[in-house]
Amino acid sequence: MTAPALKILSTHALAEVLAALGPQLERARGRPLACAYDPSKALRRRIDQGEGFDVAIATRAAIDALTAAGRIDPASRADVARSGLGVSVRAGGARPDIGTADAFKRALLAAKTVARSREGASGAAFEALLARLGIAEEMQNKIVLAGSGRIAALAARGEAELAVQQISELKPVQGTDFVGPLPPDLQVYTTFTAGIAAGCNAQAEAARFIAMLTAPAAAPLITASGLEAPAR
Repeated sequence: MTAPALKILSTHALAEVLAALGPQLERARGRPLACAYDPSKALRRRIDQGEGFDVAIATRAAIDALTAAGRIDPASRADVARSGLGVSVRAGGARPDIGTADAFKRALLAAKTVARSREGASGAAFEALLARLGIAEEMQNKIVLAGSGRIAALAARGEAELAVQQISELKPVQGTDFVGPLPPDLQVYTTFTAGIAAGCNAQAEAARFIAMLTAPAAAPLITASGLEAPAR
């Protein structure tokens, strides 16, 4: 009889890493993985509403909140990766200069439309950045809000001139060109953390899953996806 799947609720930022590591993890554990993806806010809402899971991977803030609510075993938490924000455009489109804070600000003001995530951590970070740059009001009518998933798809379809999101979520989108990361003095990093469900019936398997995901051998895959492996 096939062992029941280990249910993973994860942010889209780790989708490429889990897809690459999935077969290896399944062989090592002897049971399949069942991965479902959503922005961290949506994951937290699903868990708060009672959805069952074995491991959650979300922003550190979301995991900490779920831990405080008794949904995550506090001893199981482990940082998996971090990601900065970047910019993508439709494939073949003009690539704006975003190499400095002033250049990035000019690129935003020159763009007709800019897509951001409605619920993802990147969307909130970008909104805060617009306020920091003093252009939140000027950008208000240019922002295109995207739902769950990879918002660079809007750029690929021509529905937005620029797309701003976590780098690991921008790079895999076909039909787009990745322009680059935000300039260092504006960069905003989000740390993604894994945690095991409180009362999980597969504690040992869940712990092995997190151990493999955070092992040095996983670091090259994490880096290749556009994320950064945390210092161990």
